[in-house]
Amino acid sequence: MGTVEGGVEWRQLLNVAYRLLGSLTEAEDAVQDAYARWYGLSDARRAEILSPGAWLTTVTGRICLDRLGSARTRRERYVGAWLPEPLPDRAEWGDAAHADPADQIVRDESVAMAFLVVLESMTPAERVAFVLHDVFRYPFAEIAEVLGRTPAACKQLAASARRRVSAAPAPAPVRADVVGQVRKAWESRDIAALVGLLDPAAVMTADGGGMAGTVLRPVEGGPRIARYMAAIADRAPGLELLERSVNGLPGLVARRDGTVVTVAAFDVDAGRVARIWVVRNPEKLRPWPAGPQPS
Repeated sequence: MGTVEGGVEWRQLLNVAYRLLGSLTEAEDAVQDAYARWYGLSDARRAEILSPGAWLTTVTGRICLDRLGSARTRRERYVGAWLPEPLPDRAEWGDAAHADPADQIVRDESVAMAFLVVLESMTPAERVAFVLHDVFRYPFAEIAEVLGRTPAACKQLAASARRRVSAAPAPAPVRADVVGQVRKAWESRDIAALVGLLDPAAVMTADGGGMAGTVLRPVEGGPRIARYMAAIADRAPGLELLERSVNGLPGLVARRDGTVVTVAAFDVDAGRVARIWVVRNPEKLRPWPAGPQPS
């Protein structure tokens, strides 16, 4: 995995922590906490550790496990639905010189919004076992060190988590052309076109966290979602809707006066939008850059 000083572990650990916690901010905190504990060791103790990377992974995993447990309590008090924190694609914004933790996250199917939402249905122990084994291919012997359980018990946890993933609808690749058509229909307030682009059983879930106005419960049904989207367009003059990569897949970003106020991720089934996840909580939009961007 490389040396601690080389920063290779930092990137690896951030990738692990984001998938475990669903929040870039919390993932950064977890990794920084793990490094603080590493450098808090005596020189003699650090010299005894044969694999700093394995040690840091174990500590980061334990920190994330603790935070997942406390997060369940916090989310019970959360206003409305809780959604994972969406990631921008720095290449989309033409600002490669600006270092950002989001740059370090590998974009693959394990950071797609649909997958992260399924991870939220797991127990903390299931999520840790599944992410470490099925996503990052850590052996169960190492995962046992994180969870404080036997390798056999960790294997059972991963299998249980795997069943949850299998039971969820398999996400299809999000087609940029479908997202583009949604943007055009929204901008023209064309409810009929929106209904045609949405699956009749489509579901839209929004996360405002009590800090931005939005629906508190999922909106179900293509026609209802279309009418809701059209109503938002009427009530939001000056809102700029852009096609942007969200967690590595085509999505939409709404800006007002150069500031990102909404990020929407999509799940497309048979050419129609089946799920929409809308994040409006400003605390979850901090990684998204402000200012004039290419349209």
